Amino acid sequence: MEMLVVTGASLLAGFIDAIVGGGGLILVPALFAVFPGAPPATLLGTNKSASIWGTAASAAQFSQRVQMRWGAMWPAALLGFGGSMLGAWTVTVFPGDFLRRALPVILLGVLIYTLARKDMGRLHAPRFSGRAETLAASTIGLTIGFYDGFFGPGTGSFLVFLFVRWMGYDFLNASASAKVINTLTNAAALILLAAKGHVWWHYGLVMAVANVAGSLAGTRVALKHGAGFVRIVFIVVVSALILKTAYDAFLK
Repeated sequence: MEMLVVTGASLLAGFIDAIVGGGGLILVPALFAVFPGAPPATLLGTNKSASIWGTAASAAQFSQRVQMRWGAMWPAALLGFGGSMLGAWTVTVFPGDFLRRALPVILLGVLIYTLARKDMGRLHAPRFSGRAETLAASTIGLTIGFYDGFFGPGTGSFLVFLFVRWMGYDFLNASASAKVINTLTNAAALILLAAKGHVWWHYGLVMAVANVAGSLAGTRVALKHGAGFVRIVFIVVVSALILKTAYDAFLK
């Protein structure tokens, strides 16, 4: 029964995550509910062991249909990997509890801004090119990579928002680019957690298959319906993140 529940959650998480990120909203709570006595690090490691494959599959599928700006994305992804490693190490010496209360406020600002700018992310008009684009994308990768390793919730949403607001991408291209960086930040976290024995591979491998299936379906839906649809899902996911993080910070 445990395997059935977490596999179903992984399938749905992969679907949502492929469109705009936020799959952890589904899979992480499911793991904690099914295995309440397990060490949190083990559940987070098992989550990463499944979700990284769905994110990678989504990135690969997007790259076949969206004109990826690889010259900027590869440096950004590699810096995201390094930033995530640094963030994961930093949290071992400097607890990130202060972010727990700040996060819902930050996300609320992102939501209000997105709702106020109704045309934001509908048109793909990159603001930078060449070295300027690489520098901007790398700054996003390093910063959000560090955040992912240090704390984590909302990483995909922050990546999408910054690619839309700062880089001038539409929501579809922003989501595709975010997948590339998020794959590498997840890899960094998974390497660290696996090295410390915090992964249940017998669950993670089955969940990975389901996550990839959900991710492929979600990517097809995003590509079919375009930037406007991805924007709507982004608003829904950020709203859910606000409620979840506010509950964890102030009510739990």
